[in-house]
Amino acid sequence: MSINARLRDSVRLPGGAALVNGFAFESRGDGSRRALLRSGRELEVYELDEIFAGERAPSAAFPLPWPAWDRGVHSVSPDGTFAVFSGQRAVRAVGRGGQTLWEYRHGCWGPELGHAHTGDELEVCRGLEHGSCRVSDDGRFVWAHIVAELGGQDWQERWVVLDARDGRELARLPLDSAAAGSYHLSHPDGVHMGLSIGTGQDGILLHWARWDGEKLTGWDLNRTMDRILIDVHTQHAGFLTVEHYGADLRLHALDGTVLAEGVPEPGDDEDPGHLPRWDDACGFVDADTVIASTVDSDEEPDRARHWLLDARTLRVRGTVTYPEGPVDSYARPLGDGTWLTYDDNDETLDRWIAVAS
Repeated sequence: MSINARLRDSVRLPGGAALVNGFAFESRGDGSRRALLRSGRELEVYELDEIFAGERAPSAAFPLPWPAWDRGVHSVSPDGTFAVFSGQRAVRAVGRGGQTLWEYRHGCWGPELGHAHTGDELEVCRGLEHGSCRVSDDGRFVWAHIVAELGGQDWQERWVVLDARDGRELARLPLDSAAAGSYHLSHPDGVHMGLSIGTGQDGILLHWARWDGEKLTGWDLNRTMDRILIDVHTQHAGFLTVEHYGADLRLHALDGTVLAEGVPEPGDDEDPGHLPRWDDACGFVDADTVIASTVDSDEEPDRARHWLLDARTLRVRGTVTYPEGPVDSYARPLGDGTWLTYDDNDETLDRWIAVAS
């Protein structure tokens, strides 16, 4: 079955590819959606609705604490008054004027023998490993994935909760991981936080935790899972994951129980024995609909497909048909009935909605 898409908005946005295939997109439980885009030595913050309404200036801009550090996943407070940066050797909160509000020091993600970790902050150790951070939806706490030095050559990765006012550590959870990178996913209930840790060829680790203001309780889902944490929706108690290599998409309860599973289907013009694989750019279009893509596994741009699925059963409803032909971009759903794609050729960010045939 084919489902038609209608172009709702379109805007030229250099660097916007990171919104559909990266970590530049930040959504919150109140429905707000932001783009956090690096521009030179600044992190620029754009409100998505304002971008499509014609506003070209960022709503805020924060100087990067370590301009030579191009990794880590950062976050901005709900009111836009400060940003929190996940650095190679620290988590740092920065105000709009560029002033350092606080800094939480930790071990180095890419230590080098004999490399001094003092002085010039433009100096960065070699290595691709990084952590991530996330300001809570109420703006009171900062969750951060960091590495701690234990003495000698011993180290331990940790998941910490910091006071957003001063960076004071409130709680920590030790993690049995050796990360290549990570990112957070905030649950709309304002209590739970998810953490997805990529460990390179060793797969994916998935953690959830809850902080009630006094006690931090965490649980991992790694004994039986090698899955990427994808999305949550305000009207669903659980979360979506995709298998590490894209074999299936699953809906889970917060304890990890599988509620539904969906697999991609070959197109009408494809070999039924060749089953495409899901990309890791997918999620809730709205409470009833999930969008997922098979752009990577379809290999040829004219075979790139986006699929709409029932959000509760993950059964395929149909493939998306675009007005000008196939769109070989990943899809980033916004949870409000629309989704984003990005055209690298003309640096255009497009917003789509499904329409009745």
